[in-house]
Amino acid sequence: MTTRVHDAVVVGGGHNGLTCAAYLAAAGLSVGVLERRGVVGGAAVTEEFHPGFRNSTASYAVSLLNPKVIRDLGLVAPGLSIVERPFSNFLPLSTRDGDYLKLGGGLEATQREVARHSRRDAEALPAYYAMLGRVVAVLRDLLLATPPNVGGGLPALLDAWKVARRFRLLDLAGQRDVLDLFTKSAGDVLDRWFESAPLKAAFGFDSIVGNFASPYTPGSAYVLLHHLFGGVNGKPGQWGHAIGGMGAITQTMAKSCAARGVEIRTAAPVVRVVVTGGRAAGVELESGEVVQARRVVANVNPRLLFERLVEPEHLPDDFRARMAAYRCASGTFRMNVALAALPDFTALPGDGAHLSTGIVMAPSLAYMEQAYFDAKSSGWSRAPIVEIVIPSRVDDSLAPRGMHVASLFCQHVHPDLGAVRPGRTWDDARDEVADLMVDTVARFAPNFRDAIIGRRTLSPLDLERDFGLVGGDIFHGALSLDQLFAARPVLGHGNYRTPVDGLYLCGSGTHPGGGVTGVPGHNAAREILRDMRRRV
Repeated sequence: MTTRVHDAVVVGGGHNGLTCAAYLAAAGLSVGVLERRGVVGGAAVTEEFHPGFRNSTASYAVSLLNPKVIRDLGLVAPGLSIVERPFSNFLPLSTRDGDYLKLGGGLEATQREVARHSRRDAEALPAYYAMLGRVVAVLRDLLLATPPNVGGGLPALLDAWKVARRFRLLDLAGQRDVLDLFTKSAGDVLDRWFESAPLKAAFGFDSIVGNFASPYTPGSAYVLLHHLFGGVNGKPGQWGHAIGGMGAITQTMAKSCAARGVEIRTAAPVVRVVVTGGRAAGVELESGEVVQARRVVANVNPRLLFERLVEPEHLPDDFRARMAAYRCASGTFRMNVALAALPDFTALPGDGAHLSTGIVMAPSLAYMEQAYFDAKSSGWSRAPIVEIVIPSRVDDSLAPRGMHVASLFCQHVHPDLGAVRPGRTWDDARDEVADLMVDTVARFAPNFRDAIIGRRTLSPLDLERDFGLVGGDIFHGALSLDQLFAARPVLGHGNYRTPVDGLYLCGSGTHPGGGVTGVPGHNAAREILRDMRRRV
């Protein structure tokens, strides 16, 4: 970083930080990005974890990346390619041949598959999809909107009116559906619509991904809904794989930033936001170097920012107390494995399209609820929830010829192990739990354990240390009603601004929340530019 004063310095080179930097630079600002790790990308990176084997280290699937961000940053032009999943999910339900559920491949194909378990559920599917589609369409329009800010005067009232106007486009039944999906549990919603355990499990899985809760916890229906906002290659609701892994997205973003004059610096950990005269004036690095800037933009977890990087005297007491109570806890345990052979599932033996999708080992909502209860009381689930994705089935750049890599996204483990197992830490329990996750997959695919030739494991503690995900929280804060929209991260500062003048938030701890979307970075940049025009 040069000695000149930047118009803006971005703390954290994850995808939202890069997105924000690209928009600011496109508007003519001089922008610097400071990344603690040796590579930009945050949790969306591709790294070698075993000789000859690469994979997406943390984030691993594409859907929520916003089309406007893709267009504005020119991400497709440099060669970013996303391959769609052949269908949504494959759930092996037991070790019996034929005991599985596949979702996707079009409505008729899905109905035929669901009818094997419940004809009534197959008939209910079109109405369920239509209900979700109506709600998602309205909420998707709000993704790129800045939430109305409580106490913001007339402009905030106008913003609130615009939000209410969108919801008035729904009829009364639609408004009731919105209320259900924001306040009820996923289990309660799904139990009203369907009768078969496999189908409810397939839909309910999204409600506990990164959410340390039961599918019957009130508010979990929104987490399910949150995962439906995206799409791939213009197809709403679709999920896919970025060729080259998630790092292909952030490296392409970094190229877009560089082309616009953004100065990116890695291995540059920030330890303090410099505040002068009540206004952010730059940051101090671990080395002691001070990087001056007219404004600071933080792409970090809000609790990390306000508890570690901003000195307490610069923050109101109530704000500090609220941020101390900001809930960051994810029951996620992440693994990458190098494989000598593909897993062979006894419910559907052999190679096939089912190995190119999300394979979920959680046969019922009751199974998921018990997994949460176990983790909450004893540290980890005795029968955990595991999703396995094998990106090398569609991307031969990740593994040697004839071999494969797999991502294991596992729920539930306790983010604070010592709270329920005094004297234990994730550093000493990591391998024990990793073995349990492998055994869980091997129950359904007996060859899986012997096929593993290398692995990398990330506990909640590793996710916090390596990527700044406080509490291992992949969303930078729980997606609960009290931490959404205008209340994310805290009411009165849901518009990307903070109590410190010139200090902004642009990460997933702001609206609309977690996932590789780029939307917080996009929205924050817009508000920064608005303030510049107002000379704030």
